[in-house]
Amino acid sequence: MRDSFITELKKQAEHNEKIILITADLGFKIFDEFKQDLPKQFLNVGVAEQNMTEVACGLALEGYKVFTYSIGNFSTLRCLEQIRNDVCYHDLDITVVSSGAGFSYGQLGISHFATEDLAIMSALPNMSVFVPADSWESTLITKYLIKTKGPKYLRIDKSEGGSDQKKELKFEDGFRKIFNGSKIIIISIGGILEEAIKTREILKKENYEISIISVFKIKDLNEKKLVSIIRNFDHIITLEEHTIVGGLFSKISQICINNKFMPKSIISFGIPDTFPKVVGSQSYLRTYYGIDSQALTHEILKL
Repeated sequence: MRDSFITELKKQAEHNEKIILITADLGFKIFDEFKQDLPKQFLNVGVAEQNMTEVACGLALEGYKVFTYSIGNFSTLRCLEQIRNDVCYHDLDITVVSSGAGFSYGQLGISHFATEDLAIMSALPNMSVFVPADSWESTLITKYLIKTKGPKYLRIDKSEGGSDQKKELKFEDGFRKIFNGSKIIIISIGGILEEAIKTREILKKENYEISIISVFKIKDLNEKKLVSIIRNFDHIITLEEHTIVGGLFSKISQICINNKFMPKSIISFGIPDTFPKVVGSQSYLRTYYGIDSQALTHEILKL
């Protein structure tokens, strides 16, 4: 997803000198061509994320379309006050890019776990929150971010994610239905979609079909359209590589309440409300916290 983002951003920047990419001393190798070919549109501010955000604000006030880039929590939580008071309050055209969603940097521990960012960034007024599930979605979302104005957050995963269902994204909806199936539906967000798809393949061998929805814009979802789909299901399962507090589970539960719809169950697969103290690969941590295809399959077979 990271490579597809920078490839599309460079492609667009070659025809739009107002696009500026700022990094906080990260992204080496993948930014080499951008820096070489577009030196006036690339800036490395060093390990200074708060300063990076303030520089971005200054450029945005002068009419530039700015992208700030860093790992997980560094581009968000480390400079949250600047994002809140300067980017969002002044409704500036800045996209905050976080590379390494969830457990992407699992070996580096809690400082690199981006597991509360959806809740925090979604709570900021004026901020739109985008979460691609694969490289294909990352490319389309990057194009959309360049076309639209205002504060935006792009959460990029390091896992493969995705599906082979390549259709245009309806940004007014904020989600896409990928598979049709039984009375059980998985609503997933981000690269962990791959675990939902693995689950579907396992269950198909048991002659059982499930439905899957992928959410790529968690804020300002088209509630009426989403509810018109999920009303047909007895059981809703939310899947996220994020804390269960304030993320996808909270959002879907709120939508159901707002629209006076309650299925037989809404089951959350997410990270508990705690600081993860285990380190390891992304796949290992998904298994450890029970948000992988094995845990999903077990729950669905019980249902």
